Amino acid sequence: MTGSERKQPERNGRAEGRPGVPPALFDAPLSLEDDQRAAAERKAAAADADEKGRRSVKEVVLDKTPKRLRNPSNIQVRFRTGFVYVAASVLLTLASDVTTMIMVAVLAGICANEFYYMLRSDAKLPNELLGVIAAVAYPVSVFFAGMNGALVVTVAFLMALLIWYVFWMRARVSDVGVSFLGGAYCGMLLSGLLIVRMALPDLWGGVLAVLVQLSVWANDAFAYLIGSRFGKHKLAPRTSPKKSWEGLIAGLVGSMIMWGLMTLIPGVEMPMPFALLFGVVCGLSGVLGDLAESRIKRNSGFKDSGTIMPGHGGLLDRCDSLFLVSATSAILLVGSQFVPYAF
Repeated sequence: MTGSERKQPERNGRAEGRPGVPPALFDAPLSLEDDQRAAAERKAAAADADEKGRRSVKEVVLDKTPKRLRNPSNIQVRFRTGFVYVAASVLLTLASDVTTMIMVAVLAGICANEFYYMLRSDAKLPNELLGVIAAVAYPVSVFFAGMNGALVVTVAFLMALLIWYVFWMRARVSDVGVSFLGGAYCGMLLSGLLIVRMALPDLWGGVLAVLVQLSVWANDAFAYLIGSRFGKHKLAPRTSPKKSWEGLIAGLVGSMIMWGLMTLIPGVEMPMPFALLFGVVCGLSGVLGDLAESRIKRNSGFKDSGTIMPGHGGLLDRCDSLFLVSATSAILLVGSQFVPYAF
């Protein structure tokens, strides 16, 4: 028996020791292309396994989800998102002055950021950093120092913007105006809700602030329900084509109902005629705030201010009416001394 014949069984034995592996793999080393091909196959196999795992998890979740909720319509998405927003706002407002301050500061900061993002697309160069800081600082300063705190923030904000304008040569006067508008529009106006919350002690202040928010939501809901069904006369066709005079009247009724309920709160010394009148004024303020934000979006070429709230767009889209209503309600309640707020 020759040497080659003696080595053949040994080679076959090695091959037989690994079933399914061709003997050629042990006869010659793998080339670089073979290594790359094998690595690619392993990577593809791992990706397929991960995809199968993700699909299996998704299938499990879908199996446990009711069929009517698997493919939600736009109305369902809007309802779910709106429900979460309303529930969080009500709970935080009722909890305490501190939680209300935190909520208002977060809302102001996010809305200011969305505001500046839209204005940059309109060839403006606002100072987002100073604007967002000022928007957040307004409710914090009102919480600790009342109206004097808002005055201090306003002066400091203007001085910071002037320094920025002087030393940054690309800044224009219009950029300074836009920067100030974003901080004051989102922060200073929204701080009115905190003033209303602090006007009465403990829980009743929270109830009063919640009713202010409910007047905005009732205004929007009544206007949408009646306007979408019976609206025939356009309110502002070039700014907001979907709004109608019929919806406006229905929204004012919803606002008046909520303001009428405020007269039942202990500590609120407001006659019913004034409550109904204030409901109309705040309802009109909410519509003005909505139209103003619609005008900003139209000038900037945006349909929504953001994507943070599915079905609604951005947070600014959801809070646009609340800005002016918060400031107006604080002026009406505190200025008329119907609530015992101490400056």
